[in-house]
Amino acid sequence: MEPIIEVNHVSMRFNMSKEKIDSIKEYVIKFAKRELMFEEFWALKDVSLQVQKGEVFGLIGLNGCGKSTLLKIISGIYKPSEGNVVVRGNIAPLIELGAGFDMDLTARENIYLNGSVLGYSRQFLDAHFNEIVDFAELHEFIDVPLKNYSSGMVARIAFSIATMTEPDILIVDEILSVGDFLFQKKCEDRINHMMENGTTVLIVSHSLDQIRRLCDRVAWLEKGRLKMLGDMEPVCQEYEKLGVC
Repeated sequence: MEPIIEVNHVSMRFNMSKEKIDSIKEYVIKFAKRELMFEEFWALKDVSLQVQKGEVFGLIGLNGCGKSTLLKIISGIYKPSEGNVVVRGNIAPLIELGAGFDMDLTARENIYLNGSVLGYSRQFLDAHFNEIVDFAELHEFIDVPLKNYSSGMVARIAFSIATMTEPDILIVDEILSVGDFLFQKKCEDRINHMMENGTTVLIVSHSLDQIRRLCDRVAWLEKGRLKMLGDMEPVCQEYEKLGVC
């Protein structure tokens, strides 16, 4: 069976400014005069992995190791500098908290806004509106602007909308690390249900307990390179030796 996700020798290069620019005007002048100094930063370097349909695949590593960059490449947000990614299915990404939301709008308005970004029709959102709000448990705050929400409340709305249907692939980047324990458990239960119905899940988490509860296999990234890839427990045990968990 073909893997649902193939990452083939993927590298990602960013050009980082070597000098401090104090204003847009200064930036434009230096850019026009070709006086801007950059240095290359490789967020990922020659990463290859495969994810099978229906598995829960974890990404671990220290901050800055390239986890979020890899998820954005898989989601199609970034195009890799080298290599390629093959995705066989539709993706529901939960990568950046609040992405696809307008924080000045109410939660009610954002359900329709974010839902449309994810490809849901107005009719679908009308039919499932109460279900979305019920799962998020935010009935009394539904007409409050999101700028007045805590990060945990925003995560509730985002997760509830993204998982209203069962996509082929769900990508979750640390969004379950905000909010209370009971809601995290509720999200994990929904992920497990989706997995039972064939949804593939990619998850980034700093919580090895969460990785152990959810994941079949794990990739450990270190400074943009693949340090270790394999079954969940052996990889987690090696990662624990860093003493950062």
